[in-house]
Order: sequence, then structure tokens, then C-alpha cells
Amino acid sequence: MEDQEIIALYWAREEDAIRETSIKYGGLCRSIVNRILASPEDGEECLNDTWLGLWNAIPPQRPGRLAAFAGRVARNLALKRYDYITAARRSPEAVRSLEELGDCVSGRETVETEAENRRTEEAISRFLWRLEEEKRNVFLLRYWYFMSIEDICGRTGFGESKVKSMLSRTRRKLRENLEQEGIAL
Repeated sequence: MEDQEIIALYWAREEDAIRETSIKYGGLCRSIVNRILASPEDGEECLNDTWLGLWNAIPPQRPGRLAAFAGRVARNLALKRYDYITAARRSPEAVRSLEELGDCVSGRETVETEAENRRTEEAISRFLWRLEEEKRNVFLLRYWYFMSIEDICGRTGFGESKVKSMLSRTRRKLRENLEQEGIAL
């Protein structure tokens, strides 16, 4: 089934939308989630949350590329789950201290910080689109999909040293590009 047909099912509030999304993009979302979360049970829970997240997001949103949209939802939920899981390993006293401070110093997004975050996202996106396709793909495999160096080598056919140097050079160029655009790091 084509993406636009699946999106139309979401807009019509047809439950088949979730089934069709799972059939078409379940493997992609599962691979993203499993690279972030170690536990298969947490991964399955996160995958189910992804389908619910898509159901709640479409409508009002109408994604241009369903694969990217579903991948982003899965990735964000897996990262939130990872934060939750690793927070449990912190000392209870540290968590309590951070909660006490949280009311007065954190979690306050201002219009200015939101605008700066959006500006940074757009600058990174422009930078990535200017890269050669193979460099962009290696960068995204590592930092968006969280693939290991070994997995990237297997997928691209490049040697480990080539992948590492590609990533290092791309990070350096990204930093220089952001600094040239006046974005504080």
C-alpha cells in the first residue's frame, strides 16, 4: 500500500492504518528502537507506543514521507524510554535533588530557545544535504539510526578506518559550518 493511502486511512480514522504502517515500516521502526533499547520487551512496548503516537499525530499532521515520520516517532519514543530506564539507575538522592531544582532552573523553553533550536536544526539539515550522498548516509546511519561502526561497514562495504575518518571529518566540518552560521555550541 502506498504512503498516501495509509495516511488517508489515518485521516479516516481506520484502524487498518496501524496494521498497514506496521507491515510497511515495522522493520524500520523495530531496527531503530532495538539499537537504542537493550531489552526486547522495552523495544516491543516502544514499538506499540509508536503506532499509538502515529495514530494521535495523524491527523492533524499530514507527513510528506511516512517512513521518515514513523522513524522519527519511534526514535524519539525510544530515546525517552532510554532516559527513563537509565534514570532508575541514578541514586534516589540525586533524582530528588534534581527534582527540587527543576522547578526553578530547568525545563523552561522560551521562544528564543525554541527559535535557536529550529535554526540549528535547519542549519544541520542544510549541511547534510550539501554532503556527498555516501558521507551523508554514513553520518545518518551513525547518529540518527545509532548503528555501530561494524554495522555501517557491513551495510556500506567500507572499511572501519574509512568509516571512522568519514565520521570524524564530517563532525569537524559540521562544527565549522555551525560556527560560521553563528550558532553557539
